[in-house]
Amino acid sequence: METHSEVITLLEAIRNILLHDKKGLNVNDLAVYTGLSKSKIYKLTHLKQIPMGNNPHIRQKFFDKDAIDEWLLGNPDLSDEYLEQQFDELLNKTTYFPKL
Repeated sequence: METHSEVITLLEAIRNILLHDKKGLNVNDLAVYTGLSKSKIYKLTHLKQIPMGNNPHIRQKFFDKDAIDEWLLGNPDLSDEYLEQQFDELLNKTTYFPKL
């Protein structure tokens, strides 16, 4: 008889297999599918550096699996250093300092 934790592990493995058949992924699915952290995914969405759906009537982010595969095969720079640099540049563009 399998233990409770073995059953949970097996169910998670089945879920991950089924995930590969989904066309539209949410952030949780995308994290499992790509191995990226949810934090990194949110950074990429904020910087508009990851392909995602753009329905303004849906607050939750959705990602097309085929577009994600193509994007990943293009070898995007996902390093923390690069993302921090991009955030700094974005802040510098949007920050307004009035002249004294």
